[in-house]
Amino acid sequence: MPFSDEALARLDADANQIIAKYPRPRSALLPLLHLVQSEEGYVSADGIAYCAARFGLAEAEVTAVVSFYTMYKRRPVGEYNVGVCTNTLCAIMGGDQIFAELREHLGVGNDETTPDGKVLLEHVECNAACDYAPVVMVNWEFFDNQTPDSARQLVDDLRAGNPVRPTRGPARLCTWREASRILAGFNDDQATDGPSAGPASLVGLELAKEHGWRAPEPAGSPSAKESS
Repeated sequence: MPFSDEALARLDADANQIIAKYPRPRSALLPLLHLVQSEEGYVSADGIAYCAARFGLAEAEVTAVVSFYTMYKRRPVGEYNVGVCTNTLCAIMGGDQIFAELREHLGVGNDETTPDGKVLLEHVECNAACDYAPVVMVNWEFFDNQTPDSARQLVDDLRAGNPVRPTRGPARLCTWREASRILAGFNDDQATDGPSAGPASLVGLELAKEHGWRAPEPAGSPSAKESS
């Protein structure tokens, strides 16, 4: 269904702000795709056509970008995108089991949405949070040190509309559309809520301070030459 006049006016105003940030307008394609995704919850054919028109591109060129990145969805998805990391460390720490049990619990397969439209389940590659494995992400917010039981409770709470908070801070959990708008470049002023790094991430730094360890100087640097 084509965008309404009201939606187009809203998109145009936001798109102008996004494009103005870039020396070359075409560089704004990725955030603009997030913007149209925030409007409909996915990147529709109309969203692709809108982006193509803004940059003077063929729709096939925009489609090629959309189909390359898994963060863009091509069909309606859940209000909450639940991604279970199944990369090496998370997998051996229980990620594979969590994903398998959530599939059975929710009655959906990979990249499928529950009938109530609340939860999309997918397995994802490394979330860069190996020190908190196994990790589940909901709309790109971290839920660390998960177990099958805690993951089931998480998705049940999401479907029931119960308050859910990411494990790393007090920030409110955004919906999928809200998260897409943030990725388009419109902040929700929650970036500084909660810690920038948790205790497990800082263990190496604390050990280095305790033992007085320092990283070696790059070869050829003045300090390296002085110590040789």
